Amino acid sequence: MTAVIETHGLTKRYRGGRLAVDRLDLTVPAGSVFGFLGPNGSGKTTTIRMLMGLIAPTAGTATVLGGAVPGAGRTTLPQVGALIEGPALYGFLSGRDNLTRYDCADPTADPRTRDARVSAALDRVGLTPAAGRKAKAYSLGMKQRLGLATALLRPRRLLVLDEPTNGLDPQGMREIRALVRELAAEGTTVFLSSHLLDEIEQVCTHAAVMARGRLLVQGPVAELAAGARGRLTVVTPDTGDAARLLKELGVTGVSVEEGADGGVGGVGRVTAEPPGEGTELSDLNAALVRGGVRVRGFGVERASLEDAFVALTGEGFDVAG
Repeated sequence: MTAVIETHGLTKRYRGGRLAVDRLDLTVPAGSVFGFLGPNGSGKTTTIRMLMGLIAPTAGTATVLGGAVPGAGRTTLPQVGALIEGPALYGFLSGRDNLTRYDCADPTADPRTRDARVSAALDRVGLTPAAGRKAKAYSLGMKQRLGLATALLRPRRLLVLDEPTNGLDPQGMREIRALVRELAAEGTTVFLSSHLLDEIEQVCTHAAVMARGRLLVQGPVAELAAGARGRLTVVTPDTGDAARLLKELGVTGVSVEEGADGGVGGVGRVTAEPPGEGTELSDLNAALVRGGVRVRGFGVERASLEDAFVALTGEGFDVAG
């Protein structure tokens, strides 16, 4: 099987006519770390809920691990670990007891190895020292870790994570990214919804971009970034003059990032859309120098996933935590 998730024309329309997901054709390759991107309200969580059989689609089909959803859920879902819209925990129970209760609810789980599985899951998300504390005393990041541990109680062919680093500090985010890479190396396909482009770019092999319920693009992360145009970048202490001259030369999309001293003594950056055909970069550089701009660096930077996202959706997006 080359795809662990596949949808055809998947559609969800709520009462009142609101269209949340519109004819989605999605393919998640086996063995990939797949980033699912989109602004708030783009249909990401609704899609995940349909894939997990939590809500029924209005139209279209979806298969998970080769089984149709929701019909084959009893066969396929035990092979899927999921963390959707935050963890559902019993606050009056300890972290360890929460995991034990989740494991007891799995009819395929061997009770003879339960304690070992619970301990291994706690250790994998770094919660062993807090295993005896009640979940209601956990921080948001600790609750997120515990929710992730519930998905890791058993070996999974597919792991579905909705905002897995929500509430984590930078160190915790790095640890979760390392864990995702480790799981992928072990053969688990990871389907990761996130609002952090930096997170997707660092850990994902493939990605899809949603907007207003529709799929805009999907494919390898490197190809998505390569399909976007990079930014013309001028590094200079004379940011104001550089921005003015570029605009006079017909360059569009000019923006200024001031240096440490407001662009006077410190070095700043001026970025813009690359010029179109007929305009040489060397001519722009020469014009800046003739205009008295002290150019410290000049060129077109490689496009990032952020550039691709903005080009596709016309919307800004969080880049880091």
